[in-house]
Amino acid sequence: MSRRLTNWLPAYLHYSGFSEAPDAFHFWTGVSVIAGALRRRVWIDMGYFQWTPNFYIVFVAPPGIVSKSTTANIGMKLLRKIPGIQFGPDAVTWQSLVQSLAGSTESILMPDGAYHSMSAITIVSSEFGTFLNPNDREMVDVLVSLWDGQVGTFQKATKTMGNDLIENPWINIIACTTPAWIAGNFPQYMIGGGFTSRCMFIYGEEKRQLIAYPKAFMPPELVQLEGDLIHDLEIISQIAGEYNISHEAYTWGEAWYETHFTNRPKHLDNERFGGYIARKQTHIHKLAMVVAAAQRDERVIIPEDLELANTLVSSLEATMPKVFANIGRTDSTQTAVNITAAVRSFGKISKQELFRSMFNNVSFGDFEEACKSAIAAGLVSLVVIGNEAFLKSRDVHDDVPDVAEADYQKLKESATTKVYIPPHLSSSKE
Repeated sequence: MSRRLTNWLPAYLHYSGFSEAPDAFHFWTGVSVIAGALRRRVWIDMGYFQWTPNFYIVFVAPPGIVSKSTTANIGMKLLRKIPGIQFGPDAVTWQSLVQSLAGSTESILMPDGAYHSMSAITIVSSEFGTFLNPNDREMVDVLVSLWDGQVGTFQKATKTMGNDLIENPWINIIACTTPAWIAGNFPQYMIGGGFTSRCMFIYGEEKRQLIAYPKAFMPPELVQLEGDLIHDLEIISQIAGEYNISHEAYTWGEAWYETHFTNRPKHLDNERFGGYIARKQTHIHKLAMVVAAAQRDERVIIPEDLELANTLVSSLEATMPKVFANIGRTDSTQTAVNITAAVRSFGKISKQELFRSMFNNVSFGDFEEACKSAIAAGLVSLVVIGNEAFLKSRDVHDDVPDVAEADYQKLKESATTKVYIPPHLSSSKE
């Protein structure tokens, strides 16, 4: 069979483009689909280890904003039509995960005539919390070990089933969750460690576009495009053997490696993201295989594949801190963050109105302290208009001068500034 599409990934972005999710969600869904088709049939050999094209892709967004699970399933619907693809359950224990892998073992005929065993599954989890318990250390350790996709037999003993022997295990995951779930379930020590550094976190907080009825916008030719995507995906699923890195790509990769480790990204602190920084080279080469397979059958990595993979992986770094932003925060810090977000949303809002909106969740004393913290951090500024105090976003530029906290306290004491205090708190000490 010959391919119908020049490049599977851009074609998939067009196919999935009539939904509301951000482009990044659709692109990384496409990556997961191609990875699931390639399985452990292909690899890059580094002598001591191999890189294989599997990913732990996690969509992170507030509930109901970007239709995370729907977005993932647009692509997975195509992958399910490809013969031979094994899917694992979306809610598992590490024991059932190991058994699912053991049941997927098959032998693949390689180009040299030899047979290669693999145990490969793709897991689609619409709720990451049903798949992973971060406090289950055995489950986390299994996932860390399986991501590496190393050659050999994986052995894991269970109390009731004895030893499961898995030939060349390989697991590909796409999952969905919210910032709140990560904040509530990921302990501080896990951030930047073995598991999270192996994940690609795709963050979104707003819809790309508003489409109430997607079908009404879909052109008739999408039916043909869907058929072409499935046709080419089946061809991709038959690629087998080692990917070779061209001489030019090696030269590019060596220069990148030196630059990467001598000029670390300043926006990613080493404590939280040191593990990711150490594994970025692996992420790039995994993605380079997917990028190459999307375009051609030849198992060769060229400089353009690595350059694009580096750009795509690096593009996620700007939002990585947002994924873990709420972990380890105290209640007072979270209140200051909420105040800052509200002020940025309004541009300028009176303290009375802002406290009224937060009255059910925070005391007046905590509200005042959080306001002071946000002002001291330079996230918002304090202004007085007439007899009323306002908080103003730093993005707002007007003729109203900022007021220092000490001057504001004097204004309060002289009763020239009104601050809303609920009647039953009016006698409490500020």
